[in-house]
Amino acid sequence: MRIDAHQHFWRLADRAGQWPPPALAAIHRDFGPEDLEPLLAASGMDGTVLVQSLPCEADTLWMLELAERHAFIRGVVGWCDLKVEDAPATIERLSRHRKLKGLRPMLQDIADDRWIEDPGLDPAVAAMIAHDLAFDALVLPRHLEPLLVFATRHPGLRVVIDHGAKPRIAEGRMSTWRQDMTRLASLPQVHCKLSGLLTEAGGHDPVAVRPYAETLLDLFGPERLIFGSDWPVLRLAGQYDAWVEQCRAIVPAEHHDAVFGANAARFYRLDATAS
Repeated sequence: MRIDAHQHFWRLADRAGQWPPPALAAIHRDFGPEDLEPLLAASGMDGTVLVQSLPCEADTLWMLELAERHAFIRGVVGWCDLKVEDAPATIERLSRHRKLKGLRPMLQDIADDRWIEDPGLDPAVAAMIAHDLAFDALVLPRHLEPLLVFATRHPGLRVVIDHGAKPRIAEGRMSTWRQDMTRLASLPQVHCKLSGLLTEAGGHDPVAVRPYAETLLDLFGPERLIFGSDWPVLRLAGQYDAWVEQCRAIVPAEHHDAVFGANAARFYRLDATAS
C-alpha cells in the first residue's frame, strides 16, 4: 500500500481572510478529490491522509464527510481547541468517526511559541491517547525545544513532525535545526514527515533538499520517516509526480515500502481495505 500521508483540500468560500492570499495564484482556488485522484493514480499512490488547514471544527467535519465519500482518503487529521474545558468531550465525539486518525493544532500560527508546553493541554492529550489518536506537529524550527518538552511529558502520545519542522533550506541553515531534531528523534514515539521541503527550498534548487531529507532519514530511520506531498501547497514549488520521484531517489529502494506506505499505515492506524 502506497500512502501520501499529508495532503489538503479546501474551498475558498470557507476561508475568507485566511491563507492562501490571491497573490499565491497557483493555490488560490478550490481543491477537491477530483483534482488529486489523477495525480495519485499516475504516481502509484493507493491512498492519502487528509490534513486540516483551518483551525475550526467545521473544516474537520467537512473533511470527514469527504472521507466517507472517497475511499482513497484513508484517514483524516482534524482540529479542535485542545485547551478548552470540554476538549476531551469533543475529542471523544470526533473519534467516533472511523477515519479520524489524529489532531493538529496550527502551532506555527500561534503567537506564543511555547503554547505547546502548557499543562492545560494534559486533559486533551489524555483523551487523544485514550481514543488512539495521533498528534501532528505543525512547527517551525523555533518550536522544536517546546515540542521536546511536550513530547517528553507525553510518552504515550504518537507525534509526527510535519514537513521536517520547515528547516530554512533557502538560507542554507541546518546546524541548530539538526541538533533540535536529533533530540526529538531520540524519543521513540516521535516520527517525521518527508514533506514540504521543496517549498522551504523555494522550488528553485531541488538539489538543496537532499541533505535535509537525508538528515531526516538518518535521524528517524526508515521506520519513523513518513512520505507526504503537502499538495496542493506543493504547487508553489513543483509538481506532484516530480516530488514523488525526487523522494524515491533519496530514500534507498529497500526502504520504499516503509517510508511510502507501511509507516503511515502503522502510525495512523490506517485500514488497508477502507472503502
